[in-house]
Amino acid sequence: MRTIQLSASQIVSQVLAKGRNLNQTLEETLNMKPAWQAAERGAIQDLSYGTLRFYGQLKAVLELLLHKRLEDERIGYLLLVALYQLQYSKAPQHTVVDQAVNAARTLQPQVGGLVNAILRNFLRQQASLLEQVASNREARFNHPLWWITELNAQYGELGTTILAAGNLHPPMTLRVNRRWGSTADYQFRLAEQGMSATVVESDALRLDKPVNVDKLPGFFSGWVSVQDAGAQYAALLLDVQSGMRVLDVCAAPGGKTAHILEIAEVEMVAVDKDAKRLQRVGENLQRLGLNARLLSGDAAKPSTWWDDKKFDRILADVPCSASGVVSRHPDIKWLRRREDIAPFAQQQLEILRAVWPLLKADGKLLYATCSVFKQENEQLVTRFLAEHNDARKLPIVLPGDGGGQLLPNEQHDGFFYALLHKAS
Repeated sequence: MRTIQLSASQIVSQVLAKGRNLNQTLEETLNMKPAWQAAERGAIQDLSYGTLRFYGQLKAVLELLLHKRLEDERIGYLLLVALYQLQYSKAPQHTVVDQAVNAARTLQPQVGGLVNAILRNFLRQQASLLEQVASNREARFNHPLWWITELNAQYGELGTTILAAGNLHPPMTLRVNRRWGSTADYQFRLAEQGMSATVVESDALRLDKPVNVDKLPGFFSGWVSVQDAGAQYAALLLDVQSGMRVLDVCAAPGGKTAHILEIAEVEMVAVDKDAKRLQRVGENLQRLGLNARLLSGDAAKPSTWWDDKKFDRILADVPCSASGVVSRHPDIKWLRRREDIAPFAQQQLEILRAVWPLLKADGKLLYATCSVFKQENEQLVTRFLAEHNDARKLPIVLPGDGGGQLLPNEQHDGFFYALLHKAS
């Protein structure tokens, strides 16, 4: 456990102190330790994600326990990980403390006693400490203060519900490939393997207990993919029909591209600025037995990749703050800044303006983000419609009746969708 605690604390440090992406940092760490077993890898992931998920509370508690600033910040991150374990894991308390002390001594031999005292003080005063930090809004909601303020201003009391959803463990949801069978068919296959799942949408099954993909029947043969239920609305809302020409910009890693191809026989063009991530689209399509034309290019500059043939449907799943998927990516809420939102909105508007001329008359464009901030969603679409007399927003139906805003909950992430029709 000592190695696990140290590795997790180093990952958390890289994210919080250096602004690095959690997934990438975790992957790099695990790749350096090929001999680690699956259980060790899973434990490091859990500690890293959990510490960042509840960082607001853990940080506030640690500040109460410390009488002065730690000279070595590595000890601070190690203490955060240990506090997460003591508060949220089922690991024996004495084991967590002993291993943290040993881990601290590998960093600085003289701090073992301090780490021991801090963690045992937490165990003695746990209820009182948690009560004290509850008045701290960042500690209470485990989001930065600006984020809390923004959501409360935009959603009122519902903002608290959104914040709580951001601290949930995300579900593992599957998308069943229609070309292989129905959700009921695959649900039966799962049951045969001792796995239970609930149908949550036409192609979506939520597993009661997450598993590695190699345990999923037919995964490598293309029967099923892992995709959040909220993300699966994109292909359904786009209203694709066989024979259409369809464009997916900002397509990587390709889940929505693949879903469209599973629904209908279309001529698909998938574009992404990141050539490495575009390669992942190709790998996903290959596993599923699907085909698309993959182009590396900037969605905001179609002249560099477009062949002048217009599209019947366009999916613009644009870069965004990712504020709707923080349960899945807890680093996002601590890395984002309020001033990041306006540049995202400007980039989104530029992409919409750029790809709109590529749409045929009477065609449809689906604008999508995984954000809950209205500057990137409702407000941006309103700006675009004010500029384009040939664009009309079509009504869509989503759970919660949020006018295109799908709020995060225990069943899915948060997304925004706006379906735009081009006048003929």
